[in-house]
Amino acid sequence: MKERFLWMLTAILTCGLLTTSCSDNDDQSSPRDEVEEQLAKMTLREKVGQMFFVRMETLDTTIHWNAYSDLQENPIHEVNKTMRDVNANYPIGGLILYAWNIDDEAQLAKLIPQIRALNGHPLLCIDEEGGRVSRLANNPNFNVKKYESMAAIGATGDPKNAYECGNTIGTYLKHYGFDIDFAPVADVNTNPDNIIIGLRAFSDDPQVAAPMVTNYLQGLKDAGVTGCIKHFPGHGDTKTDTHFGYASTQKTWEEMMDCEMVTFKAGIQWGCQLIMTAHIGAPNVTGSDVPSTMSSVILQDKLRGELGYQNIIITDGMEMGAITQQYSSAEAAVSSIKAGVDIVLGPKNLVEAFDAVMDAVNKGTITEERINQSVRRILKLRQQ
Repeated sequence: MKERFLWMLTAILTCGLLTTSCSDNDDQSSPRDEVEEQLAKMTLREKVGQMFFVRMETLDTTIHWNAYSDLQENPIHEVNKTMRDVNANYPIGGLILYAWNIDDEAQLAKLIPQIRALNGHPLLCIDEEGGRVSRLANNPNFNVKKYESMAAIGATGDPKNAYECGNTIGTYLKHYGFDIDFAPVADVNTNPDNIIIGLRAFSDDPQVAAPMVTNYLQGLKDAGVTGCIKHFPGHGDTKTDTHFGYASTQKTWEEMMDCEMVTFKAGIQWGCQLIMTAHIGAPNVTGSDVPSTMSSVILQDKLRGELGYQNIIITDGMEMGAITQQYSSAEAAVSSIKAGVDIVLGPKNLVEAFDAVMDAVNKGTITEERINQSVRRILKLRQQ
């Protein structure tokens, strides 16, 4: 099964619409036709696997951790036997590397082929925003350009500087073998008490931030790397850090439309392929404290319905405190998919989350067509 699936996904990457070597003149199938053909060949388990993007440690079920410091103290630098054994039954669509997984160029060069060989043919992802959140640039063993912050770039008032930043980062990420960069931050940093976004945002003015976001995305794209704008519906007006607990915004949707949505609408109009959710509550929009990651009002009514976004919705890390303090890995995965998420990023317990989604489909709580909707978007991304 693994070999068949790897071949199948490789075919997506190599036999796209613009590739003539994989078809003759009588076969002018569209990209959608090819996606449908691939989807029809996949088992339910293979399809569900594409909806999980995980960290290295998630595949090693012998690791039990409570704080991020636990992972940093005992870092994984290679794919071990336990990970391969777990992955044989739990295919994944993507894998994200953190700073502690990366030692130097030689180690990274050895690791990436191991990741590529995993069941599910995972896409390789990283948080490389520039500034404080830069897994490679902040590693002294990598000789790549460092940036002070996105706020410093925004302060120049020139979107060309955001393009240069995105293109430079994208160029070295492509060189090292990454597919997706979870950047740029599209939040508008309007709350001076915000302890998590701050200088990661381009500006406290949405009119300044919006062209910075789209130019950064274009820079990544021109380098051959897919960007992801975050954190929807906007983490810039919060006071607490969702890595460690609950956070919320008190804004109404009308207020968001005048501020936060300016940058997200710009990204959508540009054609961004991924939008990452925030685990923040927005009670004056949804009428409840449920995290936006699990809110159909935020994801379906607002993001897809009102803003017209049709591409991939990916969660922020589901191992973050805002989720784990309230929900199990199973509850979080099922609830987020029901709300409209396409990719569940970083569940703390992959086996529990994966089994719960499979069980939900088998029981009819989630339809297989709902799974197909997400997998179509993921296969389309792979095809591009």
